[in-house]
Amino acid sequence: MRILGLSAFYHDSAAALIEDGVIVAAAQEERFSRRKHDPRFPSSAVEYCLSEAGCTLAGIDHVVFYEKPFLKFERLLESYFATAPRGFSSFRLAIPLWIKDKLFQKKMLQDELQKLSGGDAWNASLLFTEHHQSHAASAFYPSPFKSAAVLTMDGVGEWCTTSLGHGSGNNFEIRKELHFPHSLGLLYSAFTYYTGFRVNSGEYKVMGLAPYGTPRYVQKILDNLIHVNEDGTFHMDQKYFNYTSGLTMTSKAFDRLFGGPPRKPEDELTQREMDLAASVQKVTEMIVLRLAKSIQADTGERNLCLAGGVALNCVANGKLLREGIFDNIWIQPAAGDAGGALGAALSAWHQFHGKPRTVREDGGDTMAGSYLGPSFEQTDIESRLQAIGAKFDVIAEPDMIERTADALADGHAVGWMQGRMEFGPRALGGRSILGDPRSPNMQRTLNLKVKYRESFRPFAPSVKRENVSDWFDHDSDSPYMLIVGDVAEDRRLEMTDEEQSLFGIDKLNVARSSIPAITHVDYSARIQTVHHETNPRYWDLLDAFEKRTDCPVVINTSFNVRGEPIVCTPEDAFRCFMGTGLDYLAVGNCVLTKDQQDPALAQDYKNQFKLD
Repeated sequence: MRILGLSAFYHDSAAALIEDGVIVAAAQEERFSRRKHDPRFPSSAVEYCLSEAGCTLAGIDHVVFYEKPFLKFERLLESYFATAPRGFSSFRLAIPLWIKDKLFQKKMLQDELQKLSGGDAWNASLLFTEHHQSHAASAFYPSPFKSAAVLTMDGVGEWCTTSLGHGSGNNFEIRKELHFPHSLGLLYSAFTYYTGFRVNSGEYKVMGLAPYGTPRYVQKILDNLIHVNEDGTFHMDQKYFNYTSGLTMTSKAFDRLFGGPPRKPEDELTQREMDLAASVQKVTEMIVLRLAKSIQADTGERNLCLAGGVALNCVANGKLLREGIFDNIWIQPAAGDAGGALGAALSAWHQFHGKPRTVREDGGDTMAGSYLGPSFEQTDIESRLQAIGAKFDVIAEPDMIERTADALADGHAVGWMQGRMEFGPRALGGRSILGDPRSPNMQRTLNLKVKYRESFRPFAPSVKRENVSDWFDHDSDSPYMLIVGDVAEDRRLEMTDEEQSLFGIDKLNVARSSIPAITHVDYSARIQTVHHETNPRYWDLLDAFEKRTDCPVVINTSFNVRGEPIVCTPEDAFRCFMGTGLDYLAVGNCVLTKDQQDPALAQDYKNQFKLD
């Protein structure tokens, strides 16, 4: 039985396909359309999933949508009526769109599906799950646990913003919910908006900015914005927010409370924004820890699964792991709305059909390392690169790895496109930009000359799993780059009195460890453990780099520039290579260096994409 899951029409549209309960393929539409966070019907992602399964839509038994539109419309109407007449301007914009399209999403989905190959012969079996049910299913069913507590947190689905559930075998139930407008995700997004970043895109920037600040607004947040109970449930004072009825996240009362209007995008960051970021991060961590303690007490479980956009807060995840509330934590790598497509499909298989669940005996999950997107045969890579005028050498895989390790050790920034593309927001060694973490200049170089993004943003380390505890205060799996840990004490560099007196962004250029390019200002790092069984080629590269440098760690950041989706095809990789300060590119067994390329193929990549 083949089941196709879909998420669409809000942000990060995606498709996922399972066959007899096994995940075959999953991808976000943005990777094909080249439109960041593309919310449209994921036609290209669906066609890819069908091709991976070797069928057309006619071979699909069910299509499952990740939420219930009528419930969402109910929430919209009730929210507007509750705040009338204050929300009329937002109501006037939203309701015509809902009446024209969104209220009839079932028909719209059917129409779009019938346009696909085999759509005319499809059985038209279209199912709907609830939003947080999809998140929870995506967290529990692929996890390595026979039973687990399941916590989902995001902005809002239909009504639910937070759910606490329990899974055992193929059974799953949500036991408690928090409802809109009280939302940890929307609290974080309010501060994202207020500090000048884009909602549903810039939340990770707030997380990255937080270590530069002091959490001096925590009590003000707790005294005014949100009341937090001992069990982690909370209530938000809506006079400080504008998302229920308006077109912004925060209100004038929020401005008065924090001493001014929101920062304008691209304005200089000040200590105020850093302190605000540090404060909302601290409050988020406190709530997550309390919710985790509550669900552990309720279920008695020692395993926890996480999903929903808040589960992408890897700093909070790291604090939760170190707190020891649960023995084991597993986080869905596509924790945001894209992962809802996978959860919808799995929910139909296990819950609608009642099919049994298989848990791996070796303790691994069933996500295949999250390498669930397209791959390209070597001959296809070569023909594609030739067609766009690229100059390259084709060498055997061992030689390609050796040459790439040499380039990294020599201080070059490397584009690395190998195997299947990752599902979710993180590049995990399939579509990555790599660098030498020992270089004191690499973090700044990659931010400003390659990624074209804000200089304060940190980079993540990839490390061979067997070496992780030698370099970090961490000794568990983190294959999806969703847990932050600290650099090991013996790798750190002691700061001078003058360096310790620095504030904010001035801290950026102080080397804090023997791997300064991935060490954040608070000695933390967003760790990816690389496992030979899930990505042998990437593991071999780390191993080759270690033989040259005695360091099994490399910088790993997504293969894109700011505002661009992660690259999908060889053509995408070459365009990014030619539009940035990358020195070297490895696509399959094709090796490219910048000085070999036709200068006429260079692109102004810095201004090509809308800033995120």
